[in-house]
Amino acid sequence: MRQRKIKLLIQYDGTDYCGWQVQPNGISIQGLIQDALSEITGVAVRLTAAGRTDAGVHALAQVAAFNTESSLEAEIFQKALNANLPYPIRIINASETSKEFHPRFDAKHKTYFYMITTDKILSPFIARYAWHLPYKLDIDAMIAGSLKLIGTHDFSAFRGSGCGAKSTVRTIHDINVEKIEGMDFMSANIGGSFIKIRITADAFLRHMVRNISGTLVDTGRGKTKADKIGEILESKKRPLAGPTAPARGLFLEKVVY
Repeated sequence: MRQRKIKLLIQYDGTDYCGWQVQPNGISIQGLIQDALSEITGVAVRLTAAGRTDAGVHALAQVAAFNTESSLEAEIFQKALNANLPYPIRIINASETSKEFHPRFDAKHKTYFYMITTDKILSPFIARYAWHLPYKLDIDAMIAGSLKLIGTHDFSAFRGSGCGAKSTVRTIHDINVEKIEGMDFMSANIGGSFIKIRITADAFLRHMVRNISGTLVDTGRGKTKADKIGEILESKKRPLAGPTAPARGLFLEKVVY
């Protein structure tokens, strides 16, 4: 039978999972989708994604693909997967693509964003999706510090332990730090004060966005001067950067090909 490749666009709430990648202990996004595909096709299926999100990290537009000899149309795969997957994981789109397509190696750049709330009282509808910091942050200092990171650099200082990347050089195309007053939810507005850190790069190291976010928070609190972030970057020393921000505030927003 003719082998085909099916491309999936996936959204998921990562709160209750051990991350994208299959792990020896824990339930993963990849594992659940692969198991569902095996049920649908009757054979083992290997799913490859654009990136391996960590435990607790969310995705609005994860991209993955798999090879199959099944004659099922892509739209049937989408419907069957959504019928077999738990509600925090949804297949937003499915389409047939070229056999040469690779979700990770063909990506030109990816965008992640990180959400922070500085409200004294944390809304229960935000708790799963933002880092709660109940004090004022100097957003101007955070913006000034973030600009030091744009460009091609060795991001060793923002690399998480256990990272298997052969090279620590990455190119950040854009960083945007903005303050948001209130957030729309279910046609209502949840009032409050939010900070969104949005980063677009050619690729990311393990925990890179979370480590950058933690460092920018230290800048917003006055612990680290904005002009010191360039020095931290040049040092290539992880202990000089800020803490790793919690996973719950991180979202994979989009992958561009």
